Amino acid sequence: MNTRQLLKKIKLSDSDMAEIKAAVKKVEDKTTGEIALALTAESSSYSFWELLASIYIAAFIFIIMLPLAPAINSFYERLRWAQPVWFLPAFYGIACLATIVISFCVMNVPIIDRFIIPRDIRRKEVTHRAFRYFTESGIYDTNEHSGILIFVSYMERQVRIVADSGIAKKIPQDLWNIIADELAAGIKTGHTKEGFTGAIEKCGELLAEHFPAHSENPNELPDGLVILTED
Repeated sequence: MNTRQLLKKIKLSDSDMAEIKAAVKKVEDKTTGEIALALTAESSSYSFWELLASIYIAAFIFIIMLPLAPAINSFYERLRWAQPVWFLPAFYGIACLATIVISFCVMNVPIIDRFIIPRDIRRKEVTHRAFRYFTESGIYDTNEHSGILIFVSYMERQVRIVADSGIAKKIPQDLWNIIADELAAGIKTGHTKEGFTGAIEKCGELLAEHFPAHSENPNELPDGLVILTED
């Protein structure tokens, strides 16, 4: 899924992106805290689970087809004088392989992924991806260790807010989790822009209370929503 497709799915326009960026800039003027935003189509490829589901489907098809062996033999005998001994095993093998390939290709649809991948696995992958981006993007390296990441994973429909060590000492994670849940609810109902701006404002209020702005307040992180196209 490319950037345009992802933004369309999540219902964000170019003007919405600009408003979200402006909202970050506005709240950061009142605090030394830094807010980073990231959006990804999915937090993992989940290839193992997609392949496993495809194999289960192929096994199910194989079991259904077993009683049909006499009918398959009879049909082949109408077409040929003699049936080679390898025909039936080859037929079943090709049918199962084709089922696996077709199923694996279809499994990448988000609604199917959400059905076949265990919820705990999805949660762990989103958390892992959020912390990975937190590290890769340098959010942990602000002057006062006062950066937070608002991370949204579309396929899993989950949001994580990761706070740096300086913030974690003053603001409990439960407060960030409440804001994350509200943003996830907004995205689920199609109010993505409002969900983002609301979350940014609430995060800004918490940061301004504990990390008020002072004379030197450099902007250390990008203000806009970063779209991650790779897992």
